[in-house]
Amino acid sequence: MNDKAQKKDGLPIVAIVGRPNVGKSSLFNRLIRKRYAITSPVAGTTRDRIYYRAELNDITVVLVDTGGLEYGKKLNIEADVQTQVNVAIKEADLIFFLVDVKDGLTIEDQKAAQILRKAKKKIIFVANKIDHKESTHNIPETMKLGFGEPITMSAYHNINVEELIDTAEKILKEQGWTPINKADQEKQQDTINVCFLGKPNVGKSSLVNALLGKEKVIVSDIPGTTRDAIDTEITWNDQKFNLIDTAGLRRRGKIERGIEKLSSFRSLDAIERSDIVCLILDYEEGIRNQDQHISSYAQEAGKGIVLIVNKIDLMEEKEEDKARTIMTLRKRFGFLPWAPIIFISALHRKNIEKTLELAKEIYEERFKRVDSLELNLFMKKITYKHLPPAHRNKLPVFYSMQQDAVNPPCFVYYVNDPSVIHFSYRRYLENELRKEYGFTGTSIRLYFKEKARKKRRVRKKRS
Repeated sequence: MNDKAQKKDGLPIVAIVGRPNVGKSSLFNRLIRKRYAITSPVAGTTRDRIYYRAELNDITVVLVDTGGLEYGKKLNIEADVQTQVNVAIKEADLIFFLVDVKDGLTIEDQKAAQILRKAKKKIIFVANKIDHKESTHNIPETMKLGFGEPITMSAYHNINVEELIDTAEKILKEQGWTPINKADQEKQQDTINVCFLGKPNVGKSSLVNALLGKEKVIVSDIPGTTRDAIDTEITWNDQKFNLIDTAGLRRRGKIERGIEKLSSFRSLDAIERSDIVCLILDYEEGIRNQDQHISSYAQEAGKGIVLIVNKIDLMEEKEEDKARTIMTLRKRFGFLPWAPIIFISALHRKNIEKTLELAKEIYEERFKRVDSLELNLFMKKITYKHLPPAHRNKLPVFYSMQQDAVNPPCFVYYVNDPSVIHFSYRRYLENELRKEYGFTGTSIRLYFKEKARKKRRVRKKRS
């Protein structure tokens, strides 16, 4: 199978790998331009894979921060971290292999190099923590690992990070990855891609089969029957849909404090290829942390989202149980107040067509455009109704507003200083925008750009 052909519609996966405390999380934060991964001088702080979209010049990637590669006798948590790292290596299209040039090579670096050589993946070798001239003395030693001359850099101090980005972009383009075409994103397609996500055994495959009207996907009571994403096209009410059934999101039960994350990069790829993400929840089992995690990633990716509660046939008092479930969902998914909630029974095929009906409605919402003149009148109305609060002794001033893109809808506010727009006011602006124009079921993006006011020309008095 041609991997490039298989993945061309998704995003390339770039994994940051190395022994503990070599600066992986610092590099991760530097590349995504925010403090997202926890960084600490204590080795092994990152216990699980952390995912985030990042821009490597023209190429958008899924960047993965991993726990450190360690060897020898492990505790359960440490062994679980190694499993996560191995999955990251297996699924990655490109690997950043970091060593700490300040400390020199260790046995763990050498064993990590052995594993990476066996993986037969494209690797960029990085000597991190070039903070002082003395650190360069260990560079020749790092070349003994067999990956050639490393890119020397300091992620923490942002030294030479651009060389790493340029090198990564070149390799990814050679692999066949291309920049996301904004024009293509804004062009409505004949087929709506709908991705079904959720924990194992919540009824994803049962729902897909119910919509298809045949047993296309294997259904079993054994969790994890579906091993990979499966695409199937159907036509409903003259609209074509591509249904993407995915492997279940497994619970990482042994990870410290029960942290739950995604179990497979295939789920990330499925999200990227989709227009609408349907998160299926088991009424009987309730909501898990990874349900919230995957929905937040879908939101970050700018997708449409539907929350589907399956197995309503198990409800005793249907109306009361539904009301209680909706209240719980709105609390747990407080960051998605705009995502519709539907109740189904995949087993008994109850209300299943509502899934496709909503997907079509949300897809149309994603391509909605609002006239600039109308938007500016709207902006004046809502900013006068609730004046923006001063932040850092500076009052925000709004000049104009326009819609910049669709799929997802993107809006730009031109202001005097974007840094003084408080996050609570940003949330207010989004809520008002949705009240006025809808955009039900889809993520929207708000951007704030600085617009300098023209300086008044002072006329000199004639003498």
